[in-house]
Amino acid sequence: MTDAASAEDVKVQGKGKSLPFGAFEWLLAMRYLRARRREGFISVIAGFSFVGILLGVATLIIVMSVMNGFRTELLGRILGLNGHMFVRGVTSFVPDYDYLSETIEKIPGVVSATPIVEGQAMASSRSNALGALVRGIHEKDLRRLKVVSDHLLMGTLDGFDGGEGVAIGSRLARSLGLTLGDNITLLSPRGAITPFGTAPRVKSYRVAAIFEIGMSEYDSSFVFMPLDEAKQYFRTGDGVTALEVKIKDPDRVNEFVGPVGQKAGSCCDVLTWQQTNQSFFSALQVERNVMFLILTLILIVAALNIVSGLIMLVKDKGRDIAVLRTMGATRGSVMRIFFISGASIGVVGTLAGFALGTIFCLNIETLRVWLSELSGTELFSPEIYFLSHMPAEIDTGEVVSVVGMALFLSFAATLYPAWRAASLDPVEALRYE
Repeated sequence: MTDAASAEDVKVQGKGKSLPFGAFEWLLAMRYLRARRREGFISVIAGFSFVGILLGVATLIIVMSVMNGFRTELLGRILGLNGHMFVRGVTSFVPDYDYLSETIEKIPGVVSATPIVEGQAMASSRSNALGALVRGIHEKDLRRLKVVSDHLLMGTLDGFDGGEGVAIGSRLARSLGLTLGDNITLLSPRGAITPFGTAPRVKSYRVAAIFEIGMSEYDSSFVFMPLDEAKQYFRTGDGVTALEVKIKDPDRVNEFVGPVGQKAGSCCDVLTWQQTNQSFFSALQVERNVMFLILTLILIVAALNIVSGLIMLVKDKGRDIAVLRTMGATRGSVMRIFFISGASIGVVGTLAGFALGTIFCLNIETLRVWLSELSGTELFSPEIYFLSHMPAEIDTGEVVSVVGMALFLSFAATLYPAWRAASLDPVEALRYE
């Protein structure tokens, strides 16, 4: 039996009506994909095409999953610590905040409206000094912040409202060399007014709790203080700097701007999390789209390798194609043989890439730690990427799109070489044999 199969098989194929992609066509297609000594170069090209499709699909799945994980983690941490909306005074602090908070919370869809006092201060210890964001808040509201109350490394929030203790981030505590029970000194420019100008306000507080949110920017700068103490420290009088409003669905925050604004009145402005973080999340979205376009080029290059490999295979098998045609094989049968040869590379490569990408995403943090220990370098710096671990979130819709695109490119790449094989003239191919 030759590469063109037995004469009996071909005659049977030519006489009856055969199903698309029959056993005869699969037999020849798989035989053409197996390497022989004189066809080794063609097999090498097929191998590179397979590896290209595999790496392209796997890389796209991994990168898109990591980008999704980044957005989800950052959004969860940012919105978990900060409100979805902020009600701030236009010219001064927000007065009568208790009544306003209860009024806003009655709006359907609003979860909470938390009064806060917020200001910048210099946090110092005996060994160091750093800038900090001080936020005054009630104990009950701080306990509702699960990203803080559920991630206490030391201390407790019991009696937070009654004492002069503060809760600070783990990185801030580490940078200042502080531990539980130590004193942290806060310096604010909002001090007493004297004939010589405004004197900075300096006061020491006991470290009552140390928390770790997992986002380095927050862990290295946030200091939580009892609300009444913060009002005295920042001299806000009977008002607060803002009300933090949280709703059930953060993506629908714009629908609540009108109702909340009506309750707050003309003396207050309403800002949403999308406005305050617009540039940050827009940059993430642009980066995600650009990475998708760049990595798609890997799949296109792999598809072109399939084209070149099949064209060479068609040229090398010209004599076999001619023999098949003279023995009764139809143009459609020849076209299907070479379509199967090329598409098999794409399908197997896509499935292998899907498996590799999924396994990588499910174990990405373990692999990161292993690679960091192996190379002796820090592959994912929390100071640069804001998060303490590498996130990955697999989106089913995106994975289906990547797999579908890879299969489409693989099938499209086989059409022209398969058409050339089917269009080969048997007389011309056998003239000089």
